[in-house]
Amino acid sequence: MTTQNSAFDSPIAEPDAPEKNNSDRGNNFSDTPPHHEDGSLSRLQAETSGGGSERVEVEGFSSQTNQASAHPASEARHPPPRQAGEGRKKQNNQPRRDKRDVHGWVVLDKPVGMTSTHAVAVVKRLFSAKRAGHAGTLDPLASGGLPIALGEATKTVPFVMDGRKRYRFTVQWGEERDTDDTEGRVTATSESRPAADAVRALLPRFTGVIEQIPPQYSAIKIQGERAYDLARDGETVALQPRPVEIHHFTLVEHTDDGRSLFEAECGKGTYVRALARDIGRILGCYGHISALRRTLVGPFDEADMIPLEELEALCNRAASGEGSLADALLPVETALDDIPALAVTRADAARLHRGQAVLLRGRDAPQSSGTVYVTVAGRLLALAELGHGELIPKRVFNLTGLTASSGRNERA
Repeated sequence: MTTQNSAFDSPIAEPDAPEKNNSDRGNNFSDTPPHHEDGSLSRLQAETSGGGSERVEVEGFSSQTNQASAHPASEARHPPPRQAGEGRKKQNNQPRRDKRDVHGWVVLDKPVGMTSTHAVAVVKRLFSAKRAGHAGTLDPLASGGLPIALGEATKTVPFVMDGRKRYRFTVQWGEERDTDDTEGRVTATSESRPAADAVRALLPRFTGVIEQIPPQYSAIKIQGERAYDLARDGETVALQPRPVEIHHFTLVEHTDDGRSLFEAECGKGTYVRALARDIGRILGCYGHISALRRTLVGPFDEADMIPLEELEALCNRAASGEGSLADALLPVETALDDIPALAVTRADAARLHRGQAVLLRGRDAPQSSGTVYVTVAGRLLALAELGHGELIPKRVFNLTGLTASSGRNERA
């Protein structure tokens, strides 16, 4: 929504659960604290070469086992330290490129088996970007949308983190596991399998604002320690229920062999694993997540996602002068779809850029208040607070460098 002022020229419940992976507990941003994602699976030991991983395809609703391949395009490797006098080394026969300013969003269709931190490192390397981070962890066992912010887009991450998420996930009935997903230890079993009508009848109880107990393998802090660390040490802790909101929850498909495919759209802080656990307990058959795909994160849906192979191919074409990496970027302001935009004059833009407040006067001055994003001549300038006839800049953007191509400023 854009607010036009005729006096002017027109031109984020709780910390989300992290990847349960000791090797991947670093920052999502280079130089900033980590953000974690709700509904994530648990503790896959990822990034091991030649290891096997179980994969259950949600789209085909079929289970298969694949060997995790060490695909060079899907792995971020840090080159060895340069020795004095060596000059620039080549990695994979490619010269090392200087870091550059890149600003925008890449919504990676993350493959199963890749950690979110690894994915950020790969995208950052492909763009030679100075700064990158993601807007919500997606665990190795999950696939789907991983929004990766580059450059100034990192300032808009909280707006994506606070948005809705949508998941398609498969629940395997008959077993409960300590991690509430396939990689955990079996803690309870049942020969019973629920009927589709029984499953469907329970869903209203899990729609709206509900009280949810987080999984034992979660990022909840207990006396300064993460619950997943205590769980790994064999401790069982009493986690307190907390309110979360499920906007939509539907049964998509149900099979006689004990599996159900669901779709859920939920707010921040919701654990999808806990939904499988709790429904299984009520039905008396137990259950755990066997596959999960994220299809919506804030303003980003599946139409915005780009597979890693396609991104790498675009990078190769760009390197040979046949394309531009800008084609893979969404504009920084895409993350701000849910807040109003306000266009200002160049004179007011200069003041805001210096961090100075601007007084808005006149018959057509905006009467609303709250957070807005400010544009000048159609270009993003700042995040600001509007109120009492005054516009106060909070975050100013410097978009010098590579940004989204003009064709991507209007999403289909």
